[in-house]
Amino acid sequence: MILTLDIGNTNIKTALFDGAELIKYWRISTSRTMTSDEYGMVLVNLFRYNGLDTRQVEGIVVSSVVPTVNFTIEHMCQTYFGMPPMLVAPGIKTGIHIRYDNPKELGSDRIANAVACWELYGGPCIFIDFGTATSFGVVSADGEFLGGAIVPGLKVTADAIVDRTAKLPRFELIKPASVIGKNTVTNLQSGILYGHIGMVKYLIHRMKEEIGGDCKVVATGGMALLVKDDAPEIDVLDGLLTLKGLRLIYAKNK
Repeated sequence: MILTLDIGNTNIKTALFDGAELIKYWRISTSRTMTSDEYGMVLVNLFRYNGLDTRQVEGIVVSSVVPTVNFTIEHMCQTYFGMPPMLVAPGIKTGIHIRYDNPKELGSDRIANAVACWELYGGPCIFIDFGTATSFGVVSADGEFLGGAIVPGLKVTADAIVDRTAKLPRFELIKPASVIGKNTVTNLQSGILYGHIGMVKYLIHRMKEEIGGDCKVVATGGMALLVKDDAPEIDVLDGLLTLKGLRLIYAKNK
């Protein structure tokens, strides 16, 4: 079985695959202060709780946008799984062409998303990852990553407006009953959530125009559920898109 880890700024998403079959999926908080032993014990206990044996893991593949955690995770994999992980980095085989000005700048999570979109849904395709940042990527009909856009994510936007103002209160990120809010909290919820949805719809529209036609739109990430129902432009909701892409990359390089 293959263990995949997608290290994000807020969470580490991890899944265990047997071939293409998903065995189990977990989320762990990303911590820059946890040791390799602490991460190791979290994963070992998750395996045990679900009746799984770490010795069944034949390979590990990692995507990370938090470089300060990478050494800790590598050390954890070596200690608790007996093998070094495969890191998605420049030079790794992906099966797609990256048409970025500097391909080394492209985040490994976006590479994994592009690979999964191309392999599972075909091109042209737009993927949107609703995480700490909301990132867009475009894959052409020929399997080329053309580029995309990055904007602040919903939680980042909500935290920023509260932190930078004196009187606005903290609030829960849920959809209000109407766009026209009747109090400060519903005003904030409406502006941030429906404003974000409007931004998503506009960027999809402009990207489709630039690539010259219609294409499939795939959404992933923890906040995607808040957007999907009000954005019919999104065709597919795939919460494991990045991890599926990591599994595919591992298969191409093993």
